[in-house]
Amino acid sequence: MESIRFPLIAALAVVGFFMYQAWKTDQSPAPEPQSPSPIEQIAADDDVPSLDASPSVANSADDSNAGLADEAGETGQSPRMTASTDTVVVTTDVMRAFIDPQGGNLVRVELLNYPVEADSDTPLALLHQGNRSFFVVQSGLLGEGAPTHKVAYRADRSRYTMQPGQSLSVPLRWTDADGRQVTKTYHFEPGRYVVGLDYSVRNDAATPWSVSAYGQVWRTEADSSGGTPFVRQFDGAAWYEQKDAEGKYRFRKADFGKIDDEPLDVTQTGGWAGMMQHYFIAALIPPAEQTVRLVTKPSSTQGYLTQLIGEKAEVAVGSSTTLSQRIYIGPKLQKRMEDVAPGLQLSVDCGLLTPLSEPLFWIMDKVHSVVRNWGLAIILVTLAIKLVFYKLSEAQYRSMAKMRKFAPRIQSIKDRYGDDRQKMQQAMMDLYKKEGFNPFAGCWPMLVQFPVFIALYWVLLESVELRQAPFFLWIHDLSAPDPFFVLPVLFGISMFFQQKLSGQAMTMDPMQQKIMSAMPIGLAAFFTFFPSGLVLYWFVSNLVGIAQQWYIYRKLEHEGLGRK
Repeated sequence: MESIRFPLIAALAVVGFFMYQAWKTDQSPAPEPQSPSPIEQIAADDDVPSLDASPSVANSADDSNAGLADEAGETGQSPRMTASTDTVVVTTDVMRAFIDPQGGNLVRVELLNYPVEADSDTPLALLHQGNRSFFVVQSGLLGEGAPTHKVAYRADRSRYTMQPGQSLSVPLRWTDADGRQVTKTYHFEPGRYVVGLDYSVRNDAATPWSVSAYGQVWRTEADSSGGTPFVRQFDGAAWYEQKDAEGKYRFRKADFGKIDDEPLDVTQTGGWAGMMQHYFIAALIPPAEQTVRLVTKPSSTQGYLTQLIGEKAEVAVGSSTTLSQRIYIGPKLQKRMEDVAPGLQLSVDCGLLTPLSEPLFWIMDKVHSVVRNWGLAIILVTLAIKLVFYKLSEAQYRSMAKMRKFAPRIQSIKDRYGDDRQKMQQAMMDLYKKEGFNPFAGCWPMLVQFPVFIALYWVLLESVELRQAPFFLWIHDLSAPDPFFVLPVLFGISMFFQQKLSGQAMTMDPMQQKIMSAMPIGLAAFFTFFPSGLVLYWFVSNLVGIAQQWYIYRKLEHEGLGRK
């Protein structure tokens, strides 16, 4: 019984884990359909950040700017659903950005290196706007008469194209009748998904001017229908939160249901905040030394908001100042994000197994840099893992061999003591002690490998590098299930032969044998829903395990522990 107990528990744990993931996905509230609405509607001014929302400001509320309204119109309208006719289009080597002069907001960003589908020429639009769904980045200034994300800017021209190896700046200009001037400038760098944003503020009015820069990511909940079963894809807010005054931070996230229940409102130094969409993120990044206010909340109209409000700046009469922030809009590339802002790479979230997932991905990435194929990288990493665990596997098979050797004596003890379980257990413990083996020694290799299996599952699920990554022949996307179920079938066959080679059935009763015989079929069917990269890992792991079993059993036969 001991020889079958742990494999059954491990199999049930695997199934239970992924059933839980599926349940979480099913329990997530589906987005409610929104009705089309007029685009010219101006936002209500009752719940926008005011100047007193800026850190370090006390009792200096600016009633004239008391609302940048969550964004929507007075009747709960969506943002401008049609960009102005003079929308500024910026094309770089990695993105195409659309800036609406009405507010100077990023209303659409297409990621040129990430098509919607593997064989498509249509780039994925991370930021977008529509009547039923939207995902936009808005920004502006807070202060008396300051240009919020709703005012009109003047653009020098409507088309910008980055030249090879050169940066690109896109200025938008605003002035008022009192002599105040603001130039809102977006900065694009070659090969980068970081967009710089500067406000050059000039005060030629008769009185000093207090202003504060802010940004907000505003979006509706994505439609999760048609996703892969048993695969939980996170959608929601994410931020890097300061834990204490000593400068310790932690990565936090909240899905839309949690934002409804627990809105965020914290003041801290640095960090970042944004919205995630599985492999991608749009994040607002302030200067590291600046005190900022982070807010996540449901919009008073529709969708959800993540806001970042910077410190107040005093602009004296006749003087100028510059306020800056950055925006990351793109894929969650760990190596690149690590250089952009502290903790941004943690948005590749593998949960509690992140300490294990990170080195696994690092190794896979190094191998991939040599073989240039993620499927081959998975195979080679699998071989390395099996080599690392070889001694543990040998201990497992040695324990199983001893269990088979002493199976007749164990059965004799069971027959002798019948229903007296206390005496039977004592007799078995005496046997184990006398013969010098632990019947549970074979559990440890599986116990160690199980977290690796789950960690690699998260690596394959969260790493955008594996999105649409081809392998060979019919496998065009290692992050998606095998379209022809070949790998799950091969996995089931390999598991069947592995069971036969282990000879576990020799120590089982007829019911246990039936359960074990059904496991390859059941798990093969279950794995049809899994990313093909994960199934490839487990199939190769089984093949290497079969080879190791054969070799180890030959050694054990020379020691008198063979299966004969």
